Amino acid sequence: MNDAKPIANRATVTLTDNSTGKSLELPVLDGSVGPRAIDVSKLYAETGMFTYDPGFTSTASCDSDITYIDGEVGILMHRGYLIEDLAEHSDFMDVCYLLLHGELPSVKEKTAFEKSITYHTMLHEQMNNFFRGFRRDSHPMAVMVGVVGAMSAFYHDSTDINDPHQRMVASHRLIAKMPTIAAMAYKYSVGQPFVYPRNDLHYAENFLHMMFSVPCEEYKISPVLARAMDRIFILHADHEQNASTSTVRIAGSSNANPFACIAAGIASLWGPAHGGANEAVLQMLSEIGSKDRIPEFIKRAKDKDDPFRLMGFGHRVYKNYDPRAKVMQKSCHEVLGELGINDPMLEMAMELEKIALEDDYFVERKLFPNVDFYSGIILKAMGFPTSMFTVLFAVARTVGWVAQWREMIEDPKQRISRPRQLYHGATERAYVPLEKR
Repeated sequence: MNDAKPIANRATVTLTDNSTGKSLELPVLDGSVGPRAIDVSKLYAETGMFTYDPGFTSTASCDSDITYIDGEVGILMHRGYLIEDLAEHSDFMDVCYLLLHGELPSVKEKTAFEKSITYHTMLHEQMNNFFRGFRRDSHPMAVMVGVVGAMSAFYHDSTDINDPHQRMVASHRLIAKMPTIAAMAYKYSVGQPFVYPRNDLHYAENFLHMMFSVPCEEYKISPVLARAMDRIFILHADHEQNASTSTVRIAGSSNANPFACIAAGIASLWGPAHGGANEAVLQMLSEIGSKDRIPEFIKRAKDKDDPFRLMGFGHRVYKNYDPRAKVMQKSCHEVLGELGINDPMLEMAMELEKIALEDDYFVERKLFPNVDFYSGIILKAMGFPTSMFTVLFAVARTVGWVAQWREMIEDPKQRISRPRQLYHGATERAYVPLEKR
């Protein structure tokens, strides 16, 4: 190992090889907020060794200006704005513009942006034929992966990643067309005709119209439901370097076209460990079965020897209250009040929420209801089948994926992603001919 000199006027940490006594000073990098990072980019060149970090949970894979999370205190910010403030005072188009451009839009900028999104919502008519190639019982996420990936075959004028204008057009197309594709996947699964987007409706309204209207009668859009849908989109728009976002960045680092990158993100999101948490909440409620059985399952949740876990409580990132849950809780009660639904499962969910918020066991461990607990209840109340829950997540997260992809493409330090490995396989062996094996 070669000795290295510290960088002047910069904090460093010293790494010592105890087998040789030699040391290497590594620079410490500061972000605007959050943990500091040790720059190990020269470690292999200087020492011949890699770092080992399964899941990259202690590794910063990139620089980013988009989203900041502090899970210890329950903070989620986009471009410096708290998610609670954005959900309370903005709509999804505001947040999309903020993620893409770094600032909230002026009135003029928002009008132009909304117009661009609105007039990109239709799909190429020939793409309708794609849906007929899927079985009617196909999972809608399978349809989403296939159709979004195929967009690169239809929109050749927005696949040149080196052209800033084409990057912008591709970004707008993806944000605009994702709700249309999602609604068409649903309509195809239930055998109903596709419903075309309407230019006189806002983003969330348009999505609900495409999902639930039919040609034989007028569909009246509830402002309460439209606002709840808009908040769901806001609260899921971006969440830093999660599995699907990292997938988009890794795919994009090879200079793949944007539609292929977002399709890769959708495929990653489909995994139940990532995008299926709100669906798991409803499965848990089905398992509980009735309000009078809740104490039994609360007892099981407290038993460390019982594999049962309360889904939708606590969060891997947030060790405190999920800041998105506070907003979603409000929307949940608004939606249930608007619809006046007398659904035993929803009543059970509200009882479970009440107990968990008051029970010392959950309070002391900060196992509060998270965003997935409330979003699953809202989506069920609004009439979405559970198979569509992750699809809605993908619709919302598209803007985050696109913003992260563009940031990566425009980063002059960007290189193709190439994680290393710690190899445990066989060492070199002599080849044995078939007849001697």
